[in-house]
Amino acid sequence: MCVDSGKIRLVHLYPDLMSVYGDRGNVLTLVRRAEWRGIAVDVHERSLGDTLDPDDVDLVFFGGGQDREQAVVSPDFLLQKGEAVRQAVEDGAALLSVCGGYQLLGRSYTTVDGQELPGAGLFDIRSVPGPRRHIGNVLIETHLDNEPRTLVGFENHSGRTFLGRGVKPLGRALVGAGNNGEDGTEGAVYKGAIGCYLHGSLLPKNPWLADHLLSIALRNGGELLEPLDDALENQAHASVEARIRGAGGRVKSGAW
Repeated sequence: MCVDSGKIRLVHLYPDLMSVYGDRGNVLTLVRRAEWRGIAVDVHERSLGDTLDPDDVDLVFFGGGQDREQAVVSPDFLLQKGEAVRQAVEDGAALLSVCGGYQLLGRSYTTVDGQELPGAGLFDIRSVPGPRRHIGNVLIETHLDNEPRTLVGFENHSGRTFLGRGVKPLGRALVGAGNNGEDGTEGAVYKGAIGCYLHGSLLPKNPWLADHLLSIALRNGGELLEPLDDALENQAHASVEARIRGAGGRVKSGAW
């Protein structure tokens, strides 16, 4: 049975402060792919001083920012919105967070100048500054929907994120640093929430991931979304993946 109607309440957190490297394109992709199926999307932006009702959330997007913006956002986020996001995810909402948003949803994030910013604790992760900045295209292998797929994106971060015991990574970094440049993991998954370092923006080049989030947001009990003609999107993904594999990036082998 296909789902072709409904409404999704999408919350975009701090779009004025946390939306770098094309991150806003993720929201545009979610809206468009839902509307192509006759599913309405109400987008609500929440920034400094705003509150968030967890009962009015189906899908959350939290983009990336620099240390300066994260230091501004952190106390406001922890005041009320952080707990609201946690409750929404526990109640079945979907979430995508990228880079700075991913870090602020962990246990803590330490800036390059040594300031420790407490996180909302949705993900059992901690992030610390690293000795170098990781910049470039990234290729990830993931089994998010129980079959092997690849994700392509772009990373630009000096933070190193370490997963707590038992935390499920989004995938394995075939090319790129991933979470920390050491253990081969990229991102984290908790219930319907995904955190990662994949800018670019992520969802236009990985349409299946957008549909994964939409399906969770609809709370449809696993019913399939109406398929779309993704020939151009899949061609773009394949082209980017081939370029990453052939651009001198060493594809790592081994299980994860």
